[in-house]
Amino acid sequence: MLTQKDSKTLAYVNLFAVLGTLENLCELAKEAKDLLNGKPPISVGFEVKNGPSATLTFVDGSCSIKEGCSACTIKLPFSSCEKFNDFIDGKVTPIPTKGFTKVSFLLKTLVPLTDILTKYLKPSKENLKDLVFSEISTKLTLYTAAAAITQVGNQDKSGKFSADLMPDGDIAINVKDGMGVTVRIKDHTLTTIKEKCENPRAIMEFANLELAGKLLNGEVSAMACICDGSISMCGMLNMIDNMNRILDRVGQYLS
Repeated sequence: MLTQKDSKTLAYVNLFAVLGTLENLCELAKEAKDLLNGKPPISVGFEVKNGPSATLTFVDGSCSIKEGCSACTIKLPFSSCEKFNDFIDGKVTPIPTKGFTKVSFLLKTLVPLTDILTKYLKPSKENLKDLVFSEISTKLTLYTAAAAITQVGNQDKSGKFSADLMPDGDIAINVKDGMGVTVRIKDHTLTTIKEKCENPRAIMEFANLELAGKLLNGEVSAMACICDGSISMCGMLNMIDNMNRILDRVGQYLS
């Protein structure tokens, strides 16, 4: 099994999948919404040399992420993908090249938001006993994993190999009677849409949210769940098979 992580792919995962999940955190977690209450609109751009670039925009208690950072309020540059990954790990403090007078937002709002996100994405056993917390944690984990599938499929060597075997179309990743996300393939390039799929070529559906959480956390075997019917699949199964190969790599990047 390939276990080595590529720093450029990891930077894309960290920016678009991990930090990108802040937009869902602000929708689902009250403590995140409370942090943004009363704050004026502001945007934070991340520019990584020879790597990804994106802007997080905070408006009216919500958050959104968009590729590129030409119109941000605060700009954080990183000289390499490794430096950006160290920033995510808390080992590097970047110096803004734009919006230095707004730096208090980074310290008093953005950092606490990422701390809340970490609490949900890497939950303690004690916190998971709370059913509301557990539900939010699982939803955020699924959003993060789905976004990471796109980044690994587009950037990682083995991920791109699997993406090259996938025909055009949409894959629906659903929780029965609940949430859903879409992985779209076009010319072997992947895009994640954090909405239910309207016209899928392939569907992978979990029986319930708890099962999705256990699978994403490695507590249950996908094959065993498929055999007992708690995970159902239909449509172009080769699309799901190759997506699951990418998902295996995602687990290594998010670990």
